[in-house]
Amino acid sequence: MSTNSETRLTPPFLMLITDRRLAGGADALVHAVNEAVEGGVTAVQLREKDLRPRELLPLAQRLRVVTRGRAGLIVNGSLEVALAAEADGVHLPEDGPMVERPPRPFLIGRSVHSLAAATVAWAECSDYLVAGPIFESASHPNAAPAGLKLIESVAGAVAIPVLAVGGITAERVSDVLRAGVAGVAVISAILSAQAPRKAAQRLGDALREEWSALEREGRRSTSS
Repeated sequence: MSTNSETRLTPPFLMLITDRRLAGGADALVHAVNEAVEGGVTAVQLREKDLRPRELLPLAQRLRVVTRGRAGLIVNGSLEVALAAEADGVHLPEDGPMVERPPRPFLIGRSVHSLAAATVAWAECSDYLVAGPIFESASHPNAAPAGLKLIESVAGAVAIPVLAVGGITAERVSDVLRAGVAGVAVISAILSAQAPRKAAQRLGDALREEWSALEREGRRSTSS
């Protein structure tokens, strides 16, 4: 997502956001993440907001083991945990304060729900944005879906990668990529699947197929 990152990510991005309860517990989550990475997930965002930092760190360290050299690891919310776990970055909420970038290749991402928030995050030198929820989402049942117009406006206004989140399925990949995003972030599309590896492969195949089509049309490049 950032050229100075050791994660060596190139678009289109496929980010898995964790939910250990949905996965069936911490052990099941680690297993699912390992399968998802084998299936083509390029980044894992550890998002377990009910865990305090001292509880989150052991899980982050376990996920670092299964992602190291294979996928980026981003810790939601806690810079302290991200650094202690040797993660590749930290992910911040829309209204959270900006953090000081450590003296090593490190990604700082932010969730946004509006164009105004996206422009502020870009001005803060965020490396990437996750915008949504785009469609109805089981993980955020009370949040009104923003639709494709949100990512169209955000992707057109900032010069950093934007990922779509919320109700993303393989069937919807084409629509969100054509709206301007550089990838997608998912939870239930992988963690609710009986075979996380196959679910990740299906999403990854859909992303690469549509990205290649956009490249042939001159609307995308691998440096986007």
